Amino acid sequence: MPAFSDKTLLFLGYGPQETALIDAIRERGWTVVHTAEKVDDFSSYDVVVSFGYRHILKPAVLATARRPVINLHIAYLPYNRGAHPLFWACMDGTPLGVTIHEIDEGVDTGPICFQKRVELDAGERTFALGYRRLIVDLEQLFIDNIDALLEGRCQARAQEGAGTLHRARDLPSGFSWEDDIQPTIARLKASA
Repeated sequence: MPAFSDKTLLFLGYGPQETALIDAIRERGWTVVHTAEKVDDFSSYDVVVSFGYRHILKPAVLATARRPVINLHIAYLPYNRGAHPLFWACMDGTPLGVTIHEIDEGVDTGPICFQKRVELDAGERTFALGYRRLIVDLEQLFIDNIDALLEGRCQARAQEGAGTLHRARDLPSGFSWEDDIQPTIARLKASA
């Protein structure tokens, strides 16, 4: 197990008003620094966690981390790497789920620490409600494995298969996140 100096963690992306994970980490005795801004050096932190971070981490920045950076992604990797994974799982008929993985130089291609398949309930009909469900399940997956993740005890495994990747620019126009998923997907497929 790695030796930690003062148990400092950099949390990239969502803030304390957007996720309960920051408080959960602090409850474990960690000092948490949060930012959504671009960071170029991780050497001051024992652990770096990315959740909803909007910046691509370059290899030179990743190399400054004391150990692999942990990313939380609302997709069942290797499917739906990149942007808008819920939309693409529905559009492409790929598995829906959540994944905690190590960041490497690719887009959501790093080794998987933990993941879970998710089935939306009948009440989670809109993209917005489905997205919220995935966030809740991803946060719970993190909490369920928090000690292993913070202490560097997860046994990460390589992703299997080619999977899929979508960029933000790939998202078609003509729908709203408040739309019902099934009729919207049927309409978009019919018009493609």
